[in-house]
Amino acid sequence: MTGADALTADPERTTLDKAAAENFPVAPFFLPRAWRTDLMAVYGFARLVDDIGDGDLAPGGADARLLGVTGADAEDRLVLLDAFEADLRRVFDGTPRHPLLRRLQPTVRRHALTPGPFLALIAANRQDQLVGRYETYDDLLAYCELSANPVGRLVLAVTGTGTPERVRRSDAVCTALQIVEHLQDVAEDLRRDRIYLPAEDMKRFHVDETDLAAKTAGASVRALVAYEAERARNLLNEGTPLVGSVHGRLKLLLAGFVAGGRAAVEAIAAAEYDVLTGPPKAGKLRLLREVGGTLRGEG
Repeated sequence: MTGADALTADPERTTLDKAAAENFPVAPFFLPRAWRTDLMAVYGFARLVDDIGDGDLAPGGADARLLGVTGADAEDRLVLLDAFEADLRRVFDGTPRHPLLRRLQPTVRRHALTPGPFLALIAANRQDQLVGRYETYDDLLAYCELSANPVGRLVLAVTGTGTPERVRRSDAVCTALQIVEHLQDVAEDLRRDRIYLPAEDMKRFHVDETDLAAKTAGASVRALVAYEAERARNLLNEGTPLVGSVHGRLKLLLAGFVAGGRAAVEAIAAAEYDVLTGPPKAGKLRLLREVGGTLRGEG
């Protein structure tokens, strides 16, 4: 992208276009138009807050300017997250500055959404600026409670299908999807000085940080990744009854979430758990097979 292109880039479209690269369908065509609109609004929020936390904003600083952050502060992720939270609060009481938050405001009002899930996603990205290692699996699950589970809860809220049992199943699926993404991105996360593999598990499998910096994974790293992938697979199985608890097009959407996670786990296994050469990704055929199996109650 040239300097001129960066200045004229549409930060809203730049963020929303990333939906196509996710492990799971965000707002597929078969859903009612109103649901697609609301799910894309939620996705836009979640994707932008992650991009702020990861330093992956669109070139040119357009997002920072929209949030009222200029100068050196535009490079400070914590300052940007504070500004983003302030703009989020305008969604509930005022007029937001950022177009993605203006897009979110009608969704919030239609479904009487509360600030809690959105604030949790911001808190997760603040934590990413301060915490780069997790000692135990429980520590990682607590992080996923902030970084992943609110998304599933928002999907249930937007579709009007939230119940305590569905939320519990949704949390299992969302945590699994987060763990799978961490496994795919071990090398990329390390470049950001983050490791989402629990330190206690690294010790158990005799893996240290230098092993994760290698170009290819050795036997110990592969064994560790296989262990964490199995945990993710078990969480997906725990959450799968969520699919059978709903009907119609929502059933197909939720099957897509579960299948996306399963297909990604299978891609990691097909790569013989070597995630250091690049993120293993599932093909469309594998995803469709997993969707079919999930709908049939297999797996």
